[in-house]
Amino acid sequence: MDANNKELTGVAKETCQLTNKIILEAIQNRASDIHLEWVRDNLRARLRIDGVLREAATSIPKEYQTMIIDRMKVMGGLNLKETRLPQDGRIKLNVEGKDMDLRVSVSPYAFGESAVIRILDRTAVTLKLDRVCKSEETQAKLRSWIKRPNGLIIVTGPTGSGKTTLLYALVQELNSPEIKITTIEDPVEYDIDGINQQRVRPDIGLTFARALRSQLRQDPDIMMIGELRDLETAQIIIQAVLTGHLVLTTLHTNGAPEAIRRLIDIGIEPFLVNNALTGIVAQRLVRVICKHCKEEYKPESWVLDSLGANRPAKFFRGKGCEQCHQTGYRGRIAIHELLELDDPLRKLINRDPGLDELRRHALASGLVTLHADGLAKVGQGLTTIEEVLRVCPS
Repeated sequence: MDANNKELTGVAKETCQLTNKIILEAIQNRASDIHLEWVRDNLRARLRIDGVLREAATSIPKEYQTMIIDRMKVMGGLNLKETRLPQDGRIKLNVEGKDMDLRVSVSPYAFGESAVIRILDRTAVTLKLDRVCKSEETQAKLRSWIKRPNGLIIVTGPTGSGKTTLLYALVQELNSPEIKITTIEDPVEYDIDGINQQRVRPDIGLTFARALRSQLRQDPDIMMIGELRDLETAQIIIQAVLTGHLVLTTLHTNGAPEAIRRLIDIGIEPFLVNNALTGIVAQRLVRVICKHCKEEYKPESWVLDSLGANRPAKFFRGKGCEQCHQTGYRGRIAIHELLELDDPLRKLINRDPGLDELRRHALASGLVTLHADGLAKVGQGLTTIEEVLRVCPS
């Protein structure tokens, strides 16, 4: 995995081998992140698998613990002597014939520097809408949105909910020689042929807003903006939509109605929200029941009582096996909440409504909430009720 190992001897070589072993374990277990963090004077390694952290099988002997962090910094091209400030770097590896992209984030804490390594397997990700979204009804709605010549589509959810992956899938649906698509990202996560992708560089003044202004002069048809962060960026996005562009972006909110309220709260006039916004999709990721140990079962009575009359007829879970490392889960799927702006909702937005009023209107108009979509996946035997309650309690 690391050609430089041949030139190393003694402790340095053993440190490299241990580092490689941790990375290999993470990749073989489909981990999205490696967490190296200090618990007082002991460095522990944890892997985030299917969205949940668990201890790595590879233990780190005391004498190598500080050197493991240093090794990650060297591999990521970071300043080894700087221990006071956070640093970000990137590692490119070929592991078992796969091109891997690792993003390294090192940050100082009370007991020493900790590192989080995000693992991006370019060969494992299928950026197709029917793979990212399992609901045919949701696919059809999203396709109808992106076929419009202009408009703003927002994907919302917390960090790690698959927002960017969904954006990539939507962009891939549109990718053709007849259309110019540009993206502004922080950072560029996956390279897509035929699309002009740009990474923001705030350290040299290339912010989202500045990149947006520049790209509008590049005559794009469609723009994907990694995140709508501030009023300046939002104003430029709205202007781009009103001048005939289709723009896709993300927001950090808990649900679809909250995204409307966020746009207004950051300073966008309600009439501009109405004129620009096409629809919002909120997303979460839930773990999939392991197909190797799947079984039907009856949840505890308090769980059934909390679901009321709309509960699924059958419930399934994974018993735990070698394939899923005794967790009962293997892989993740998305659940969604889609909100399209219709005439009654646009009239409501013009009155600058509160969040409660927005959500009441959406529910009365037939909004399928994240919780309801999760229960549908439970009924289909894809995930467990416990998982849905963990990700979206209500």
